[in-house]
Amino acid sequence: MSVIIAIAVLGGLTLLLAVMLVIANKKLYVYEDPRIDVVEGMLPHANCGACGYPGCRPFAEALVGGKILPGKCTVSSSEGVEAIAEYLGVAMGAEEKQVARLACAGGTNVARNKAKYKGMETCQAASLVSGGGKGCFWGCLGFGDCEAVCDFDAIHMDEHGLPVVDEDKCTACGDCVEVCPKDLFSIQPINNRLWVACKNLEAGDEILEDCQVACTACGRCAMDASGDLITMENNLPVIHYGVEELTKDPIQRCPTGAIVWLDQKLGAIKGRDSNPVIRKSEREIGFS
Repeated sequence: MSVIIAIAVLGGLTLLLAVMLVIANKKLYVYEDPRIDVVEGMLPHANCGACGYPGCRPFAEALVGGKILPGKCTVSSSEGVEAIAEYLGVAMGAEEKQVARLACAGGTNVARNKAKYKGMETCQAASLVSGGGKGCFWGCLGFGDCEAVCDFDAIHMDEHGLPVVDEDKCTACGDCVEVCPKDLFSIQPINNRLWVACKNLEAGDEILEDCQVACTACGRCAMDASGDLITMENNLPVIHYGVEELTKDPIQRCPTGAIVWLDQKLGAIKGRDSNPVIRKSEREIGFS
């Protein structure tokens, strides 16, 4: 008899729990638009975060929810954006592509190390030992942490140990910004072609002993720029994008080429008065 009672109790309890689960399922059910899966499948699955969302899935949810337009994804091809827009029946929208920019041109052929660093060959590690040993405290250390952390193969180290960003591959994910111990990278609109390729805060020609392409704070770029486009702050030119039309005028009289025009095909273009860089070999280590 006791066995029958036990079975009945267990059976009743099981039935009660089942009913509760059914009710909870109906009450707590959250509808998800099936188009989200379709749109997610049409995205590049870069999960780079350049769109402002933590991944392609949240971005797809925002697209289907009408919060943004497909053009917000700067990693998708124009054909991919058009396909998503056609599927959702919305406008494509447009978003200026963002890319990583490096504020340093001090490769081994123009910049001097005052000490030879030996240890773990990463910028993060080297920076902890007296700043890395480079003559210019603000300069790139050249161990390629940015190249290693880039999941999109958009950064490679050139022959002089300086990072080069491939604008076509860059997704503006910001990983290089976070990993650089010298804070040399920033995310910029691709059309910000006028660029200060230096972060040196010292004024005067003495810095040229350590880096031949450093900014000396002469201020000629600010003088030649239209309106309030460029101001000198902490001995360094600051470009106020959006204030005036960008032109190549500010780069022309720069004696070191610290301010450049970034051409999409030709790379960094220096002004007419900039001293040409001829040296190809590594500069010697020392103080003189």
